[in-house]
Amino acid sequence: MPAFLRKSLPLTLLALAACQTAAPLPPPPTIPAGSNPSPASTPVSNPQSPITLPASPRLSRKAISGIDFEGVSFDSRSHRLAVVDQANGPGSIYQTSEDLAIRSGALLAINAGFFTPEGKPLGLVISKGRNSGAWNSASSLGSGIFMENSSGTSSIVRRASRAAVAGSRELIQAGPLLIENGKPVGGLDPGKSALRSIILTDGGTRWWVGKTSSCTLAALAQALSSSSPAPWEIRQALNLDGGRSTDLFISGKIPGGPVNRRGFLNRPVRNFIILIPR
Repeated sequence: MPAFLRKSLPLTLLALAACQTAAPLPPPPTIPAGSNPSPASTPVSNPQSPITLPASPRLSRKAISGIDFEGVSFDSRSHRLAVVDQANGPGSIYQTSEDLAIRSGALLAINAGFFTPEGKPLGLVISKGRNSGAWNSASSLGSGIFMENSSGTSSIVRRASRAAVAGSRELIQAGPLLIENGKPVGGLDPGKSALRSIILTDGGTRWWVGKTSSCTLAALAQALSSSSPAPWEIRQALNLDGGRSTDLFISGKIPGGPVNRRGFLNRPVRNFIILIPR
């Protein structure tokens, strides 16, 4: 073979190879019906319910259907209500809610359960696991219960039986219930108007405790069924002792405080409810 052919042959072969059609790529793998593969480089979406942090206790004032509300909303994951009872009778330790709040360091203190003219609780009271009073099985003033069970969960329930609240570490019998399962309770007194002390909850961890201007129980239940002094809907609402017993103190540790709502003619009370951090 001539020398010039031997030199040009490799170049000719390269040119022929470049002109050939490339072999087709293999088809993509078949994906079975119903499968949803995700490439390793693509993050897999895994949506979860948003986690909300407990809101700090907050002072609120609102007028609903001509009734003025003033109190504090809070989250029971970070704060709790506790019962303070005076075994030796009204005023034997604390003269007022303000006195109790200052001495105990509570963020709020308010009068709680009803009591007899002799100063005895008109219903069962449990404070730090210690019982006083007796189970009120008949009066409407004991038809509702605020309780905290042994695991620290708080609730407002209708009076059923003493066995149903066994093991509670905090409890106050009061009443009547104003809102139950989101509905106004029927048959409440539409005639007598007085100042009211109340506890409200959404049925979960959100709570409100405070007082109202003078109103009837029937009007109060209707007002709470139409709106709420807190930024959430009410599931349960309980009436506490009111009238001349109404005594609300909100500490200056809560923005907007201090607030002291105790009338000149108020009388010392047997027990209180306080708001404290967990």
